[in-house]
Amino acid sequence: MSGATDIPYGIAETDSAVLRRRRHYDAFFGLDPLPARFGVVVGNCQAESLRIVLDAPGRPLVRVPPVHEMTAAEADRLHEVVARAAYVVSQPIRRDYRDLPLGTAQLATSLAPGARLITVPSVRFTGLHPFQAAIRVPGVEGDPPLVAYHDVRLLAEVAGSPVGPMLPPDGVRAVADDALAELRRREADIDVPVSDLFSPLTADHMRTVNHPGNAVWLPLAARVIDVLGLEGEPTDPGRPLLASVRAPLESWVVEAWDLPDAPRDHWLVDGAPVTTDAVREAHRAWYAAHPGFVDAAMARLAPLVRRWRTA
Repeated sequence: MSGATDIPYGIAETDSAVLRRRRHYDAFFGLDPLPARFGVVVGNCQAESLRIVLDAPGRPLVRVPPVHEMTAAEADRLHEVVARAAYVVSQPIRRDYRDLPLGTAQLATSLAPGARLITVPSVRFTGLHPFQAAIRVPGVEGDPPLVAYHDVRLLAEVAGSPVGPMLPPDGVRAVADDALAELRRREADIDVPVSDLFSPLTADHMRTVNHPGNAVWLPLAARVIDVLGLEGEPTDPGRPLLASVRAPLESWVVEAWDLPDAPRDHWLVDGAPVTTDAVREAHRAWYAAHPGFVDAAMARLAPLVRRWRTA
């Protein structure tokens, strides 16, 4: 097993941090035995939410680290675990992801005879937050402070070509349609689709543009159970999933979708309110220190910016 020096991506390299991480993924690291018949969900931070709603007493799923955190030793261990799994549910992962053998096709080579691997999409949807983007730019390390999301209105302002503060209802729906079209494109080679789950839309569908809520996870889990021929229903966790960061739910978005939910003009971060003004000023300072990010982000977000300009 990997030692303290293998703990990745900002986790403190102390014995207690190592032990906490290993205990969190206990069966994966061999601290607890693997179940006799089990499944695995592989992917980014969304994978754990899907695992939670799939896991049940007669349907155990082993918790594994998200692929963007894995070390070389952990990638090897994942192949060992996959080789003993009855089924694997995976988001699409490109070959040699982060120079490790974590690609979906690479994991499939480790399956035991009779085991199955099915794919689910990585979900992004902008219908509730048509001003928001979650992007990285090559050569620019890190994220802006407070929340790791970008507001196209602020980016456009900093770039010297501002857009309006809101979209009309048809503009909101156009941004949502763009997101669904992209999701459908990505679903072309996916076993279990999700794009049709966004109608009717509720505030519980997305916390941010890349963090789906329970309104997505529970029906998606039901589809996975059906495709795999498993027994039982999805497990309702009794709490909101992927809810540590919640973006504002702006009034014009609520009106565009005729949502029953009250608008919220602030962020919620670990349950604490953070004002949009605080986020804007912190991000404005970050953009000033990273001007290359602004230019690259505006280029990458050009289709979204055009929606805002033509609304």
